[in-house]
Amino acid sequence: MQKNLKLGWIGLGVMGEPMCQHLMAAGYPMFVSTRSRGKAGALIESGASWCDTAAEVAEYGDVVFTMVGVEQEVNDVYFSSGGLYSGVIENKIFVDMGTTSPALTGELAHYADQHDACFIDAPVSGGDVGARNASLSIMAGGAENAIEEIRTLFELLGKLQIMGQSGSGQHTKMCNQIVVAGTMIGVCESLLYAQTAGLDCEKLIAAIRQGAAGCWALDNLAPRIILQDFSPGFMIDHFIKDLGIAVKETEMMKIKLPGLELAKSLYEKVSVMGHGKSGTQALLLALQDMDYDALQS
Repeated sequence: MQKNLKLGWIGLGVMGEPMCQHLMAAGYPMFVSTRSRGKAGALIESGASWCDTAAEVAEYGDVVFTMVGVEQEVNDVYFSSGGLYSGVIENKIFVDMGTTSPALTGELAHYADQHDACFIDAPVSGGDVGARNASLSIMAGGAENAIEEIRTLFELLGKLQIMGQSGSGQHTKMCNQIVVAGTMIGVCESLLYAQTAGLDCEKLIAAIRQGAAGCWALDNLAPRIILQDFSPGFMIDHFIKDLGIAVKETEMMKIKLPGLELAKSLYEKVSVMGHGKSGTQALLLALQDMDYDALQS
């Protein structure tokens, strides 16, 4: 991968901004756009070029990354009149690093293929910590030769695993989110139990993290829960979106995953409580709000 390759980035949220910074720090020229130019301020000061539209990003960038929220935003970023796909895209590579339904991923990949371009679905896991530390887990689907062509870029962001054909990255992300959802229930319930039993929660984490209970959520989110720090590394409303995609996929597969459905309902409860923009660790609030007597009746 040549350093004179020009990159584009759309979506500068909690994770997108530091990810983009890593690529710029490696010396790649960067063209950026996002709904609010203010979010791009630090990147522009570091040398990024601002683009008023996604189409302009695609015009200048040889490889364009997207990291946006809900599915309609993904659709608009690519397919709208000023979107990435609105101009000539021949020989360009587009990389969606957000979580998008496999169905829309298929449409994005098909359009790119029909216009002599390439689309890679490469969702990530690791939250704000992984984004800042360039230690994300990257799950890529698409043409292997195209993924290998930009492997150097991926490795500036974390660890790459090629999962197979287009859509495989997003299916892998669904598996990841199912594990995360179940694990977060366990972590929050464990801390609620410990608190109620009168245990020192910090000592609890130290006691169980080296055993079979050890996990990323216990290391990174349990300390935040103890401090009642519900700031987002990954927002609950975005997680609900991801779990909704997973539930829809299970319905099409005709399989039943009750743990997934329970997690989705609990997170929806937290969102209704007004914490949709809080981090996933705010799941604790839904558990604390459970009415024991009502549940037993």
